Amino acid sequence: MPILVITAVAAERDAVLGGSRSWRIPGPDVLAVGAGPAASAAGTAAALARGSYDLVINAGIGGGFADVAPVGSTVLATRVVAADLGAQTADGFVPIEELGFGTSAFEADPGLVARVGDALRVADIPLATGPALTVSTVTGTAARAAELAERHPGAAVEGMEGFGVATAAAAFAVPMLELRTVSNAVGPRDRAAWRIPDALRALTAAFAALEGSPTP
Repeated sequence: MPILVITAVAAERDAVLGGSRSWRIPGPDVLAVGAGPAASAAGTAAALARGSYDLVINAGIGGGFADVAPVGSTVLATRVVAADLGAQTADGFVPIEELGFGTSAFEADPGLVARVGDALRVADIPLATGPALTVSTVTGTAARAAELAERHPGAAVEGMEGFGVATAAAAFAVPMLELRTVSNAVGPRDRAAWRIPDALRALTAAFAALEGSPTP
């Protein structure tokens, strides 16, 4: 079936292509559309307007919430959440739903998550599942990481594109998944602890394992 994979940057695109080249069936179309939810929404919508797809996957690397998704793991999102879409008040953060202006989350299809998850586990890929949080500003403090974890129980990973991709996919009535490999822990920015090359290799391994599994 036709699959569209959306990444933020070329390195993620190349990692996905490196894995999907081993497929014996036609591989996905893979596009790098830029960082952030606006770029990902626009890029995904443009691609869906040009072609017909049965599934959209947002793929890339991201920060993991250590209790759920440690560095080196692969995350398959059960839901995609715009974690900073709302209002900051004296009493704390108010999500957009409570403001009456829309939704901040899309649920992934449980059956699709299960099938893809099974394929990854069979390949011995260390897998975590849970909410994927989309932010416009990457978390850089322990306090912010703790706040997000408290507001979103079970949060697994933080990225910058998932909600934008999910918004565009929903507009075209196409199922969407978010898959990320963890390069660093969400929290204080410690570049010495980042494992970006390892996470990109893990992304390649994940897509090599997915041949034939992402079926809506």
